[in-house]
Amino acid sequence: MVLGKSLERWRREFPLLEELIATEEVFWLNPLYRRFNDAITEIPLSLKDVEDAEERLDKFAPYIAKVFPETKESKGIIESPIVSVSNLKKQMEDMLNQPLICKDLLLKCDSHLPISGSIKARGGIYEVLKHAEDLALKAGLLAGDEDYSIFAEDNFRDFFSGYSIAVGSTGNLGLSIGIMSAKLGFKVTVHMSADAKTWKKDLLRSKGVRVIEYPSDYSKAVEEGRKQAAKDPKGYFVDDENSVNLFLGYAVAALRLKDQLKDLNISVDENHPLFVYLPCGVGGGPGGVAFGLKLIFKDHVHCFFAEPTHSPCMLLGCMTGEHDQVCVQDFGIDNITEADGLAVGRASGFVGKMMANLLSGIYTVQDKTLFKMLKAMADTEGIFIEPSALAGVPGVYNLLSSKVGEQYLMAQGLRDQIQNSSHIIWATGGNMVPESEMKSYYQKAEYYQ
Repeated sequence: MVLGKSLERWRREFPLLEELIATEEVFWLNPLYRRFNDAITEIPLSLKDVEDAEERLDKFAPYIAKVFPETKESKGIIESPIVSVSNLKKQMEDMLNQPLICKDLLLKCDSHLPISGSIKARGGIYEVLKHAEDLALKAGLLAGDEDYSIFAEDNFRDFFSGYSIAVGSTGNLGLSIGIMSAKLGFKVTVHMSADAKTWKKDLLRSKGVRVIEYPSDYSKAVEEGRKQAAKDPKGYFVDDENSVNLFLGYAVAALRLKDQLKDLNISVDENHPLFVYLPCGVGGGPGGVAFGLKLIFKDHVHCFFAEPTHSPCMLLGCMTGEHDQVCVQDFGIDNITEADGLAVGRASGFVGKMMANLLSGIYTVQDKTLFKMLKAMADTEGIFIEPSALAGVPGVYNLLSSKVGEQYLMAQGLRDQIQNSSHIIWATGGNMVPESEMKSYYQKAEYYQ
């Protein structure tokens, strides 16, 4: 029984469950998707909130540039490039033996964000900086109008050393929180699930971060991290499932993407729709980015989440409307995947509800598909990213070459505009993967060919 209903009843109410339980690849369209102006009235956050987050990151830029030399060229702004992947498009067309009708195929390289090499560098680093600012203001160390490079001074580090920060993570969020918190001087603990990669744990420990490992999955790591942080009167828990600050930090990406697309002379309007494909774990990163994109581009952007076939937690939550009240294990799905950053059994209820009317759909991807796309990206574009970051790639052909995709385009009145469309694959991590580990990924990808 799940929430008082038998598995047979769940299957009758949601026929797609048959394929989900069988861990098959599926493409689900959100029946609650609504026009932006209707959907936004029920959401408590606004564009002003995202702009405030961007302004805070700009204030911290001098500090970031000072303590992380790799950001000097960008003057402390943590941002990733967006690049055309036309060679990958040709490869995909050869694999499908049919054309993918669109104007631009782009890769948003959050896999190459400075400091921690993943999309989590956005929200994770923002949340730590916001907490540090709050503490400094309360303690009278900061008036609010100074050059924030003073955060690098010893008196700030000494002050923060009296406080602790904790987070539960499958890996990438832990890197962002751990590296940033340790740099500021906080005592930091990262609670990591069994599927987190050894190299990520080792890297954190080399930065002075305490790492606690659990034999179970992400949910247990978060639960234990939350419990232990609650016992510390000077402790702060970064809650990936419910944090508004994380969400807003991720959403800042949309403001910057708008400028990047303008620089590339790519229009987003009624005649030039934009489609974005975002790998999804617990949901904070893709949810925040998608929310920001909807604020900026409204009905002209269409966002899809991608999940492993063995970890379709957001799809389950959104499809049933039960969000974090159900998990994949309730339905006999094992949550075991090579896409470690997406190995989450229970989605964020906060994100699921925020995106309930804004998200166009969700699709699932088999591990072998991720590895095939990893090899295709490496061979055609010379870009190496981790398996979970490739989950966005299948969204392109799901939309442009499937019956479900055709159904969505027809329902949204986009069939005639698709030739003018732009598609963004959001690469979420990989630049910090050790060369030996990436070589192992590529060898495994060759096995799947």
